[in-house]
Amino acid sequence: MKENYKTVKFFDRIMNLFGSRTKKRQNAQSIIPFRLNMLLWIVGILLLALTIRLFYLQVLQGTSFKAEVKRSDTTTQTNNVQRGMIYDSQGNVLVGNQTHQAITYTKGANVTTDQLYQIANRLGKYVSVSNKNSRLTDRNEEDYYLADKERLKSVLKHVKTSDADSEDTKYDKALEYLSKHPDSWELTDQQKNNARIYAAMSGAYSLSTTYIKETGVSAKELAAVGEHLNEMPGVKIGTSWTRNYPQGTDIQSLTGTVSTTGLPSDEVNSLLAQGYSRNDSVGQSYLEKQFQSTLAGSKSQTEVTTNGNDVTKEKTKYPGKKGDNLVLTINAKFQKKVQSILKNNYSAAGNQYSTGVYAVVMNPNTGAIYAMAGIDRDPETGKETPDEIGAINHPITMGSVVKPAMVMGALMDGVITPTNNTLTDMPIKLAGTSSKGSWFNHGGSANMAINAATALEVSSNSYMMQLLMKEAGMKYTPNAQITMKPSIFAKARGYFNMFGLGVKTGIDLPGETSGYTGPADQKHIGSALDLSYGNYDGYTLIQLAQYMSTIANGGNRMRPYIVKEIRGTKSNGQLGAVEYTTKPQVQLTIPASKADFDVVKQGLYQVVHGSNRYVTGKALASVKPSVSGKTGTAETYYKSHSTTTLSFAGFAPSDNPQVVVALAIPGASNSDGGANLTMAKQIFEAYWKTVQSSKGFGD
Repeated sequence: MKENYKTVKFFDRIMNLFGSRTKKRQNAQSIIPFRLNMLLWIVGILLLALTIRLFYLQVLQGTSFKAEVKRSDTTTQTNNVQRGMIYDSQGNVLVGNQTHQAITYTKGANVTTDQLYQIANRLGKYVSVSNKNSRLTDRNEEDYYLADKERLKSVLKHVKTSDADSEDTKYDKALEYLSKHPDSWELTDQQKNNARIYAAMSGAYSLSTTYIKETGVSAKELAAVGEHLNEMPGVKIGTSWTRNYPQGTDIQSLTGTVSTTGLPSDEVNSLLAQGYSRNDSVGQSYLEKQFQSTLAGSKSQTEVTTNGNDVTKEKTKYPGKKGDNLVLTINAKFQKKVQSILKNNYSAAGNQYSTGVYAVVMNPNTGAIYAMAGIDRDPETGKETPDEIGAINHPITMGSVVKPAMVMGALMDGVITPTNNTLTDMPIKLAGTSSKGSWFNHGGSANMAINAATALEVSSNSYMMQLLMKEAGMKYTPNAQITMKPSIFAKARGYFNMFGLGVKTGIDLPGETSGYTGPADQKHIGSALDLSYGNYDGYTLIQLAQYMSTIANGGNRMRPYIVKEIRGTKSNGQLGAVEYTTKPQVQLTIPASKADFDVVKQGLYQVVHGSNRYVTGKALASVKPSVSGKTGTAETYYKSHSTTTLSFAGFAPSDNPQVVVALAIPGASNSDGGANLTMAKQIFEAYWKTVQSSKGFGD
């Protein structure tokens, strides 16, 4: 029994042991799910919070944060630099820069229309911008008016729009409404002032600087703007430059001008494509335009880091480079003198119906222009204005001054030779044409045998007409039918073209014309005779100077040029190192012998120094060193009034040409006054006194 009892006790202990372990296990198992559940709840709550945050960032605020990222950027800001200057051959400033305090605006990245509108209105309280400085267009006024959101909404109420219309489409419809209903809105004077400022700001590229007011900023305006700069992001007080003319403003008609109200409207697209801003100043005529890229320099570049509309950092990447300077072949003192000579002697020509007077002085051996002077005259009002550039773009019927080219053509054509060139001066009468003769022999009472040199000396029209008929293969017989073919026009002009008459010279100025060419058909065949002595086609004065230079130097047609050098600027503002030098350029070497040129040069010498009683240039015989040249008269008309072109082209010294003078007075009414020779004489004398010493040159 005891053994059974012990056995039972043993099993009870075993069961109690296992029972206690089971209870412990059950207690442990009850604790684990609680902790796990607690952890899962925490994780779930965190995930929910994360989801809510992501929803807020990506969905509710995604657009604004993307914009903020884009607005926080590093961009390059550009600023204008001082324009290069223009000097004469002696280093005198012809076109300089005058410094002014200015109000500028640098357009920030992502600046909205509303922000521009607000800044313009604030700045308009302190700065007055005139229409002269910033021309206000109808579109400018409309844009400013619609920049106000409330006004835009009001206008759109009168316009038919649909949900499919974009904002741009709606805006265009609003503009159209304003254009068609100008009486429904009007800007006050103050608003127009603000509109000019708004237009200047709107025209700037992002992070580019434009001028709001370049000149005439008063001390009061500077003080007011400076005090409120923090209210107008991007507005600054800066420096601007405008052109000034220490030698006088007459030179502007040669050097050209610079735009003051932004890019010229007719070139805005091409200039924008080259990287200019709408409000940039650029050369708009002549040298300023031709050498725009040289004179403009390169803008400074500043690396700007922005956060929204705030600039957080600025670092200069490139300080910019002032425009390079032009050094001209023009001598300023001599240029003024030539202009004065034209002005003082113009009325002696009888200028009631005259349209102007022009002169060019040129180095025949290089093509360098020492002076280019001119006066444009309105016959209706009598108003005279400087017009130096007229020498390259006003075709003029020059008259007898072109006869040396006719003789050279005949010599090259072989219809005369240096030793066989004698013809009889007599009136020329062909069927269907009026009698044409030399100025001294209209009726045939002064018939005489003359050679080529004498024909130039006495300015024989008859001799030139006979040369032309010979070139055309026509033997002259009084009252005979004209058997010349229209091809004679091209043949004669071909020789003229060789010397530069009737073709562009290639001078380094924009706007050059090739002259005027008369009809060349069978109907006008009689006019070929007029062509031979310079009374048909029209040539520019620069062509006349190039042509006479070609004869003077013995056959090299030199390209005329006015820019001698391009030079940098020293740190002290003075002319710097030479970056480019114009080299003389031979465009064509005339295929003629020295003997041919000697015939013509002898004739040009006799024009001034000859002994024939009909010599035409005797008034220049006293000029030292010796002058050779050719006078010219052409029969012209102004409306119903008979007029004359008085011209001259010549060189000096006769045996070693250093200078060519060419001039013309179209529309003169006093052909006997000798105004052309008086002008030529004074110009030659001024040259030797001002530009080059006559010492070393014989008579």
